[in-house]
Amino acid sequence: MRVAGAAKLVVAVAVFLLTFYVISQVFEIKMDASLGNLFATKPPRYKCGISKACPEKHFAFKMASGAANVVGPKICLEDNVLMSGVKNNVGRGINVALANGKTGEVLDTKYFDMWGGDVAPFIEFLKAIQDGTIVLMGTYDDGATKLNDEARRLIAELGSTSITNLGFRDNWVFCGGKGIKTKSPFEQHIKNNKDTNKYEGWPEVVEMEGCIPQKQD
Repeated sequence: MRVAGAAKLVVAVAVFLLTFYVISQVFEIKMDASLGNLFATKPPRYKCGISKACPEKHFAFKMASGAANVVGPKICLEDNVLMSGVKNNVGRGINVALANGKTGEVLDTKYFDMWGGDVAPFIEFLKAIQDGTIVLMGTYDDGATKLNDEARRLIAELGSTSITNLGFRDNWVFCGGKGIKTKSPFEQHIKNNKDTNKYEGWPEVVEMEGCIPQKQD
């Protein structure tokens, strides 16, 4: 009987020690994880989610063309989403956002249907843009079919290089300005090519980010 009692005691002690060990290990792991989360440094977030901060007297921007005819384009300036599907202010064709070159304040947002619409209102809109205005453009579905030489010339005067080659269902994003003296460095263009298209009938989305110099007096 004494041997059986001693054996039970030994087993009970062993179970207690094992339980204590397991609990202590779990607690230590949780403590390590908690301390790790406590002292971990979150990567910095920059305006519009761009990859690095802009220097002083520059405006941060990020934009993306539409995805096929399903997801609309997105234009962000200074952490302010100017156009997107969520805001319900984008549409088929060329989507345009205008901003003040000195303050970054949004002036206007519009889209012009270049498949089933008329290019004339777009031309009048382009002609009315004031000097010193930041111009951001992105295509959705098709932004080229109704473009004529005059519209292309007016966009080229804003600093675009690719507008002369923009074709049916190409994806294109551009950031320029009225009164710009040189060609803009902010432009991305992917041709609609059935051999390389990511979507059936459309190329992949083009994205672009950067820092726009603030207009100086």
